[in-house]
Amino acid sequence: QVQLVEFGGGLVQAGGSLRLSCAASGRIFGSYAMGWFRQAPGKERDFVATISGSGSFTDYTDSVKGRFTISRDNAKNTLYLQMNSLKVEDTAVYYCAARYGTISYSSDYGYWGQGTQVTVSS
Repeated sequence: QVQLVEFGGGLVQAGGSLRLSCAASGRIFGSYAMGWFRQAPGKERDFVATISGSGSFTDYTDSVKGRFTISRDNAKNTLYLQMNSLKVEDTAVYYCAARYGTISYSSDYGYWGQGTQVTVSS
């Protein structure tokens, strides 16, 4: 089983930056694609970004393209989400996820973190 724990959430002003981290309890190496999702108040959980097992391929939802960067360090068994130029609309609980095999843009990931709150103030 894979256990994921997120770190780095907090309160930032609009236009600011924040980096989220997600640590896996075991070494998953390049066998697992990973992703970030978020859930805003009163809304369903939505896709944010995904990355292939090797880290060679990434993709994002349109609203964060050019502002967010997903990356991973397989030696450290850690996933990252660098968030720049944050907007109030980015306020949500952010979740990291892992799945065995290729990337996915949906919620069909087998493993999920507990979530970390990101609040962007104006």
